Amino acid sequence: MTAADNVCYTLINVPNDSEPPSEVSLKADLEKGEIKAKTEALKKVIIMILNGEKLPGLLMTIIRFVLPLQDHTIKKLLLVFWEIVPKTTPDGKLLQEMILVCDAYRKDLQHPNEFIRGSTLRFLCKLKESELLEPLMPAIRACLEHRHSYVRRNAVLAIYTIYRNFENLIPDAPELIHDFLVNEKDASCKRNAFMMLIHADQDRALDYLSTCIDQVHTFGDILQLVIVELIYKVCHANPSERARFIRCIYNLLQSSSPAVKYEAAGTLVTLSSAPTAIKAAAQCYIDLIIKESDNNVKLIVLDRLIELKEHPTHERVLQDLVMDILRVLSTPDLEVRKKTLQLALDLVSSRNVEELVIVLKKEVIKTNNVTEHEDTDKFRQLLVRTLHSCSVRFPDMAANVIPVLMEFLSDTNEAAAADVLEFVREAIQRFDNLRPLIIEKMLEVFHAIKTVKIYRGALWILGEYCSTKEDIQSVMTEVRRSLGEIPIVENEIKKEAGEGKPEEEVSAAPAAKLVTEMGTYVTQSALSSSRPSKKEEDRPPLRGFLMDGDFYVAASLATTLTKVALRYVAIVQDKKRQNSFVAESMLIMATILHLGKSSLPKKPITDDDVDRISLCLKVLSECSPLMNDIFNKECRKSLSHMLTVRLEEEKLSQKKESEKRNVLVQADDPISFMQLTAKNEMTSKEDQFQLSLLAAMGTTLKKEANDPMASKLNKVTQLTGFSDPVYAEAYVHVNQYDIVLDVLVVNQTNDTLQNCTLELATLGDLKLVEKPSPLTLAPHDFANIKANVKVASTENGIIFGNIVYDVSGAASDRNCVVLSDIHVDIMDYIQPASCTDAEFRQMWAEFEWENKVTVNTNIADLNEYLHHILSSTNMKCLTPEKALSGFCGFMAANLYARSIFGEDALANVSIEKPIHLGPDAPVNGHIRIRAKSQVRNSLPTKSASQNAPYSLYSALLL
Repeated sequence: MTAADNVCYTLINVPNDSEPPSEVSLKADLEKGEIKAKTEALKKVIIMILNGEKLPGLLMTIIRFVLPLQDHTIKKLLLVFWEIVPKTTPDGKLLQEMILVCDAYRKDLQHPNEFIRGSTLRFLCKLKESELLEPLMPAIRACLEHRHSYVRRNAVLAIYTIYRNFENLIPDAPELIHDFLVNEKDASCKRNAFMMLIHADQDRALDYLSTCIDQVHTFGDILQLVIVELIYKVCHANPSERARFIRCIYNLLQSSSPAVKYEAAGTLVTLSSAPTAIKAAAQCYIDLIIKESDNNVKLIVLDRLIELKEHPTHERVLQDLVMDILRVLSTPDLEVRKKTLQLALDLVSSRNVEELVIVLKKEVIKTNNVTEHEDTDKFRQLLVRTLHSCSVRFPDMAANVIPVLMEFLSDTNEAAAADVLEFVREAIQRFDNLRPLIIEKMLEVFHAIKTVKIYRGALWILGEYCSTKEDIQSVMTEVRRSLGEIPIVENEIKKEAGEGKPEEEVSAAPAAKLVTEMGTYVTQSALSSSRPSKKEEDRPPLRGFLMDGDFYVAASLATTLTKVALRYVAIVQDKKRQNSFVAESMLIMATILHLGKSSLPKKPITDDDVDRISLCLKVLSECSPLMNDIFNKECRKSLSHMLTVRLEEEKLSQKKESEKRNVLVQADDPISFMQLTAKNEMTSKEDQFQLSLLAAMGTTLKKEANDPMASKLNKVTQLTGFSDPVYAEAYVHVNQYDIVLDVLVVNQTNDTLQNCTLELATLGDLKLVEKPSPLTLAPHDFANIKANVKVASTENGIIFGNIVYDVSGAASDRNCVVLSDIHVDIMDYIQPASCTDAEFRQMWAEFEWENKVTVNTNIADLNEYLHHILSSTNMKCLTPEKALSGFCGFMAANLYARSIFGEDALANVSIEKPIHLGPDAPVNGHIRIRAKSQVRNSLPTKSASQNAPYSLYSALLL
């Protein structure tokens, strides 16, 4: 075993800016110095030994002049010193001086101060020399009867480690500790003793537990945790023991300790799949989520509930607890609420959907009444989407949901209102019986809508689905109400002329010519108010949008008026009424066109909007059957087709999820008979405690480890040349926020290399955790050195450095071998993710930084290149497969990914196949990447060629 692989019990921060002192000065301080000087000298000695210095001449000095001192700081430092100092000669024999040290240990174990006794016992747990421990055994056993619990619990730990490493020194340890456990009263001592029995003699531990199993709920939480672990291990190894301990686990669900309740619930789920057990565990999880204040704990426990839901037989049990799960919505954290709503939505059924909708409606109303908070709008958006999904899956609930949600169309939060509008549009298309109710509520809230995007959507719904004469007339009334008095230009000029007041603060502005409705010119006053005029505040909403220069809503209004006018003509037979309605519609369009051409609005009307309004005027003037079909049938057909495709995609994804969750039993699977099965075969579940330990150590076995392409050899980086005196290569292991470098160092010379040190530095958001310890390499010897690097963000990073060493017997300076750079691949931190089209567009608009990469590849197929980009960049294509099918010579797709740090990466691929260059011509185009901000260390941008697939992220903050 190399020095780098030895177990380290104590970590010491070593300053690198000080020069190492000489051995002579240290010896003088240790012999003749005061307590303070001896303390500092001892610290320096410890640091030098940690750095690879041997210092054999100081060992006897410390034994003579420092060991007899009674200062507590000295004694604590001595425990560290005895831990790290070499205790054997090169041939493996114990140093003679250690006999004196052993005597000092014995005296400290009999010291009247309980701290010195306890700390010495803790130190003995780290010793690996049986010769040193053997004389101390009587003193260690005597410490089990000390009056202070600190000494007793450390004595138990010392006996446990000695029994595990050198059983011959204390063969009766299990019996001794069992007797100690029966008579002990302190919780921490009992916990240590019970833990030892679990690992040393499980039968004795079970015997003790069986004697006090009814009193377990009265024990301390630390002992209860160990009892849960024992029960799990026993029942995992021998399932027939479950009935014996299941009641104990049920009792521990009522423990006052959250940690015990969490572990007991997890153990109960693994031991029993009975509905009562699952319900009790789930109820325990829910109580923990509600009562715990830490959001991280809430998220972890929510994940356990989600894991329960994944089991097909447990889902029905959890469906009865949906209302309890919704109590978690009282948590202010948005991420917790999001997971809770998703879990509730997955568990909703025809039995509980009504109660679920009632609770969600109350939550929606609460968000309207509370003071605006940073996450209130987002939470309201989540509630709207959840209600939307419930109404789509259970159409009977839509009538209860729609009236409440439509109140939010007038909300200032455009995102939540847009979600409500999307829900209303889908509901009015799918549920014919709800159309009168939706139209009625829409007309009620129409005048209160404050955002232009929502106004446009509401106009479209009213124009598409108002089919009765009364509804059409109501739409026209609301439009006139929202537009104000017409003609608009003349009305605005009158207001301008009659508004000036001498007491208002005025400022000069350039005069502007205005056009009246008759075509004459008037001049606007050069004096304008410096504060917002009252008329701007009193303007109707639609007129306000038009005066702000947003004429796209005017084009939408023209289409809506055309639809309702054509429908009115078809319904009403009276020619006079027909002409009156059509003329009013045309007047509104004409006055809007006139307004757009004048200089009153902040921005003039665009040519596209002019063309649209002009087309609508022409359609109304002709009223042809063809235009009637296009305006009143084709739009609805397009919406119906889009909703059908979306519904099919949702059903397909749900089917795939259910197939994943269903446990398929093949016809030729062997049948297990409990009476004929070996004990260790009765359960196929893995040891959860062992898996947790492996996960904490970063050594969790992954499924992809069986893949030959996932071999460690693919991640080995050569750091030096084969002809260098020292050859080095590194295996780079990325584990979430940590990077572990396992560096193999080989001495290729015939000399002994002393103080061989790996010196590393980082570039980017990487931080070296600790400096690797120096080594001594014999001729042609090799060793492994491990270095840990912390990662702060998803960014391309570089690790560089060198290896320095001294040649034995050489008088020259230190030698140095420069290492090749290690480039940290950001692909290990980026994972494909999903988001809605609206969220993608919002992020695309908000993100400040963009990088445009020119496509340079030899791939000749558009779909093939897209899949190459997806596999190379770990991104997910958000564009539906149907939209990418077929061949038109051009392809546009949106890609999205998220890092483990929560950073978003957006990309838009716009590529084409130049047909005129032949069938084998390569794809060309551009890839645009967007992120929140540019990287600090901007790397050179390359083209997105097949040989450089990672260049997409070369200048991205990911």
